[in-house]
Amino acid sequence: MKRIMIIVCLLTFTLGLASAQTTSKQENRKNLTVKEWKRGNAGKGTRYLDHVTKYDAQGRKIEEIEYNSSSKMVSRCTYAYNENGKVKQEVVYDERNKAVRIRKFEYNSDGTKHKQYNYGPDGKLISVKEFEYIR
Repeated sequence: MKRIMIIVCLLTFTLGLASAQTTSKQENRKNLTVKEWKRGNAGKGTRYLDHVTKYDAQGRKIEEIEYNSSSKMVSRCTYAYNENGKVKQEVVYDERNKAVRIRKFEYNSDGTKHKQYNYGPDGKLISVKEFEYIR
């Protein structure tokens, strides 16, 4: 019985610590823009913009942009969140900033993904992915 109580206490502490670290990460990302720079030629070449990631006032990623070595946009992805802080929609754009794919998500009551709906740029449903969790 003592072992069970010790294990429960350790698990509770560990989960609480993980939750605090996640909250701390989000706190540090509030209204943040992260630019990632790259150098070609084994680090000796010209520096160019590789990625830009933007976070909202709650510290959630809202946009990610990828660039090529000429600093031209390759793709962009935007994220929208539901009232529980889970991603409810992702929109992927091409190099011309035109939507090419839309994903919408549904979640189970425990926060795990239930379904992913995949739409074309015209808004027509292409496919549905269902998630099953087995222990």
